[in-house]
Amino acid sequence: WRASARTNKLLVKEYVEERNLNVFFIIDASDNMIFGSTEKLKNEYAAELVASMAYVILRSGDRIGFSMFSNKPINKSFPEGGMNQFYILSRDLLNPNNYGGEFDFDEALKFLLSFMKERSLVIFVSDFIGLKKGCEEKLSVASKKFDIITMMVRDPRDESMPDEDIQVILSNPYENKQVLVNTREIKADYEKIAKEETSKFKQKLAKLNIDFIELTTNKSFVNPIMTFFKRRHDKWR
Repeated sequence: WRASARTNKLLVKEYVEERNLNVFFIIDASDNMIFGSTEKLKNEYAAELVASMAYVILRSGDRIGFSMFSNKPINKSFPEGGMNQFYILSRDLLNPNNYGGEFDFDEALKFLLSFMKERSLVIFVSDFIGLKKGCEEKLSVASKKFDIITMMVRDPRDESMPDEDIQVILSNPYENKQVLVNTREIKADYEKIAKEETSKFKQKLAKLNIDFIELTTNKSFVNPIMTFFKRRHDKWR
């Protein structure tokens, strides 16, 4: 991946109002993100998204920090300014050894609360699939300490199955189980459950006044991100 000059220029137009910030990215690097039915895996899409935003933020004179995360921080960096920080982030995003394992949102929140100072802008980038129950308390504490944006990166197959008679093997990464299914037979139930889980997560975030952006790997993130920051600017203007 490489963030294009046009992408960065477009993002700058909307981001420029957000100034004097410490921005901290928590990037899901788990097994769930190493999946794709489109041109890009979810982790490739997320890497391009984070790199593009980081470039814009640093060029605007603000600071970025980050941690790639599974069930523990894989690496971490306090917010710093300057383009060297972009190269450090890019190096870690491109390192295949940094990916794998289970994403533990509760541990990510615990890490955030102990690692970062208040009044930072925190951006979570994840598919938010398979979240454990009980993270609401830490999420509530974090929402009072930080300005939080959640960016949900999904593959189309996370939301729906093809309307065809295809035999596929589904794996449960948390229980090491597999089952052979017909996609047409499970399509309705699969899509209903996926929609319900996303809706519940969005409702939790809304109650805590946490911003949410939903992205899919078969569509560019540029317009959704531009629209989001324009709406955010208008809201706080």
